[in-house]
Amino acid sequence: VQLQASGGGLVQPGGSLRLSCATSGFNFEDRTIGWFRQAPGKEREAVSCVIGTDTAAYYTDSVKGRFTITKDNAKNMAYLQMNSLKPEDTAVYYCATAPGLRSICNRATMYDYWGQETLVTVSS
Repeated sequence: VQLQASGGGLVQPGGSLRLSCATSGFNFEDRTIGWFRQAPGKEREAVSCVIGTDTAAYYTDSVKGRFTITKDNAKNMAYLQMNSLKPEDTAVYYCATAPGLRSICNRATMYDYWGQETLVTVSS
């Protein structure tokens, strides 16, 4: 099982980034994909998770209306479109996968495979 997050970078406040999560080695359609982040000095938090192709099961309050999660079953890819980025979105971002399609999917302990991080820095 492999997951690889990419797409991070340096962006100015108000800008956009799209994170990608490339996966292999498991039945993508039957698993939940989540995005998590950890800012310096803070605990890891769930950002969003998706069960169907575009059926987001969860967004943390601070990103609602700004971030959109999608899942492409044909490509075994998941994406996190991040718009109107704020300095407080600065963090390392991880994608992870949990077994099954879970309507409650914001708990890190549910996830059994994690990818490497991608760093997002929002700064002027």
